[in-house]
Amino acid sequence: MDDLTEIKAAARKAAFARRKLAFDARPPGAAGRLSEVLAGYRGVPLSGYMPIRTEIDPLPAMAEAAAHGPVGVPVIQGAGLALRFSRWEPDGPLREGPFGAMVPEIDDWMEPEILIVPLVAFDAQGGRLGYGGGFYDRTLQGLRARRATLAIGFAFDAQEAEALPLEPTDQPLDMVVTESRVLSF
Repeated sequence: MDDLTEIKAAARKAAFARRKLAFDARPPGAAGRLSEVLAGYRGVPLSGYMPIRTEIDPLPAMAEAAAHGPVGVPVIQGAGLALRFSRWEPDGPLREGPFGAMVPEIDDWMEPEILIVPLVAFDAQGGRLGYGGGFYDRTLQGLRARRATLAIGFAFDAQEAEALPLEPTDQPLDMVVTESRVLSF
């Protein structure tokens, strides 16, 4: 294990602990700010995510957005591959996907122009620390090579870190939305 790998592992461990505390104390309506931001992009194809573990829940905002345009969720294709996105409908039938995240029962592929991105930690410059698989970094790199793609990190305020150990392949966020604020980069 190299130094950066160890530093990232320590940063993730600390961030998971902060996120767990925030999750346990989460206020009702935590997705309200995300709904406000997405209202400005009505009809633009977007992807959210099905929350796992202690992730902040974007489903209320996704459901509102689905009334105006296509909404998808990520489907992991395999290690080292970019994500694909399957069209999601509120209350639509789901099956368990990789890592325990639920995905639509039948895949109906779509390509989002906005991605609501889960994360472990973020910083004030738009840096993001994920789970370490590189799925969102590969996906954002590919989408951004084809057209403008907006990456919105969704997190609890407590997930903000002073500085993150980032690599050149780490894709920056354009915005972070928390339960109390919106940061644009």
